[in-house]
Amino acid sequence: MLAYVTRRIVATIPIMLIVAFFVFSLLYIAPGDPAAIIAGDQATPADVERIRASLGLDQPFLMRFVAWLWQVVHGDLGISISSNLPVAQMIGQRIVPTLSLMALALTLSLVSAIPMGVVAGWRNGTWLDRLIMAVAVFGFSTPVFVVGYLLAYVFALQLNWLPVQGYTPPSEGLLAFLQNLILPAAALGLIYTALIARVTRAALLDVLSEDYIRTARAKGLGQRAILFIHALKNAAVPIVTVVGIGVALLIGGAVVTESVFAIPGLGRLTVDAILRRDYPVIQGVVLLFSLVYVLVNLLVDLLYTVLDPRIRY
Repeated sequence: MLAYVTRRIVATIPIMLIVAFFVFSLLYIAPGDPAAIIAGDQATPADVERIRASLGLDQPFLMRFVAWLWQVVHGDLGISISSNLPVAQMIGQRIVPTLSLMALALTLSLVSAIPMGVVAGWRNGTWLDRLIMAVAVFGFSTPVFVVGYLLAYVFALQLNWLPVQGYTPPSEGLLAFLQNLILPAAALGLIYTALIARVTRAALLDVLSEDYIRTARAKGLGQRAILFIHALKNAAVPIVTVVGIGVALLIGGAVVTESVFAIPGLGRLTVDAILRRDYPVIQGVVLLFSLVYVLVNLLVDLLYTVLDPRIRY
């Protein structure tokens, strides 16, 4: 087990190097001259050259990449072009709202999706199964911003139960913190919920046809014990897999959700940086999101051996 964990951790290093290479290449593959775009139409050639030098565009690509990578390894993500602040500092100021939003959306999704998938698999072919799958299809096919505006209209504007927009730090009160996050977390988690529910149903249907399930029924075990102890435990591997893959949905959806609900997180920071062509900020945020995604999938790989002892690498 230790050898496998070590191999998987070491294997993430070349993956992150490849990710870092493509993230750094954003500055070079973007259409147009980044320095001229940042400088604006009224800039002089001297202004363009100054910006080009600050971005390192006057140096060879590989030399600049190695220097940038060395800075990143030491925690230096560069300086923002628009605000002249360290990118690491800007990310540190915005990371808590985004992680809070993603954690709450993940929690709501797992709490609702797994029971929905279990019930749909248990009542396969009935009206309840069709209803749950219809809800899942609706949730998976509806854009995040549509769900966000719909939830804000109903629960904030019409019922006046929750705030329309904004963010309250946890230090200013847990209740206000949750009140501001519950609507965006529900909007962000809907697609994730639909995905997990459908995969849970499919995995459970495969497991329920196995011989040991029929043996458990023959022994007189209750339906709840069969579903949640025997069947769900053995269907956990594909569920955990889709949970890890679906983190990309949360990352991408957070950008849209934070814009809809005016949450000052990394999503808003990314949108603002793109509009301002602030390449160091874009590189830093994309690199951070990529690292989170790689680490989550590493954790999923490690969970395989815990959930199913038959899996050995």
